Amino acid sequence: MKLKDARSLTSQAQEALRKRAVQAVLSGMTMTRAAKVFGVARGTVSGWMKQYAVEGERGLNRRQRGRPPAPRLSGQRAAALKRAITQHCPDEIGLPYALWTREAVGALIRERFGMTLSVWTVGRYLRSFGFTPQKPARRAFEQDPKAVEHWLTEEYPAIRRQAHAEGAEIHWGDEMGLRSDHQAGRSWGKRGQTPVVPGTGKRFRCNVISSLTPHGTLRFRVFEGRFNLRPVDT
Repeated sequence: MKLKDARSLTSQAQEALRKRAVQAVLSGMTMTRAAKVFGVARGTVSGWMKQYAVEGERGLNRRQRGRPPAPRLSGQRAAALKRAITQHCPDEIGLPYALWTREAVGALIRERFGMTLSVWTVGRYLRSFGFTPQKPARRAFEQDPKAVEHWLTEEYPAIRRQAHAEGAEIHWGDEMGLRSDHQAGRSWGKRGQTPVVPGTGKRFRCNVISSLTPHGTLRFRVFEGRFNLRPVDT
């Protein structure tokens, strides 16, 4: 008669089976014989004996089946985590990361809340927060938002009126090429809100200069060496 697979037994029946098998071995039965009598593999009986040697009878008690439940972030902790990701870069709060990757977020959770989560669990939390992995924009920390706003609302309208009166074009110029601030990685951020990485606006090298008018006229020049701006003789 073929014995029933022990895995199909209830957890209570499995506990009783473990204890009976261990007791039989302790009474002098070999592990090979016990495995045949109780319908399990010899390695299973060996494992039960090791558990008994380490923990005693408590090591043979019932165990919760299935994957252990993952720790959950409370509402307050989730809110604090979202604020940290949206308002700071990892290195600003002492983490050894430049971007908000799943590993970086996991490190923050472990440091702040004492919880260790897998990268897959961290990714599920981030998606539930409405975050997606994005290529971050780069903004120079030297930029003065108030000065920019003043220029846009006060100075530029005057320039535009002067250009119209003189029949001139307004050109928006930039220097381009290989730059030290190229960003190749991605960082998790709020969907629809590109994350910003602060950094210097200085460029190590530039070998292209171009200008673009508000009407789409493009002018550019490719050259070797550095770009040196000299005053124009009038």
